[in-house]
Amino acid sequence: MDNQLKRGLLDVCVLTAIKNEDSYGYKIIKDMKPYIDLSESTLYTILKRLELSKMLTVYTFEHDGRLRKYYKITDLGLNRIQEFKQDWKEIKSIYDFITKGDNENE
Repeated sequence: MDNQLKRGLLDVCVLTAIKNEDSYGYKIIKDMKPYIDLSESTLYTILKRLELSKMLTVYTFEHDGRLRKYYKITDLGLNRIQEFKQDWKEIKSIYDFITKGDNENE
């Protein structure tokens, strides 16, 4: 898969993982695990990129005597998810065109 495409997909997946509630790294990986195998190093690179692009904010909260970083989606992040959903319709249409007739040749 093209690296730029994969990067964009992973960004949207991470945003979606925190869309409904603020979350932290380990939980994000756990929530995404049934769908995507994501390493911690990859996740934290994505989280930093999304923070710099203002699609999420970061705050710390004490949990079991330790500070834990939590990530919260911003309006820009929510907008990115909506843009992706619109883009996906176009991508799906292109995919349908590319695979049209594949079953006839098998």
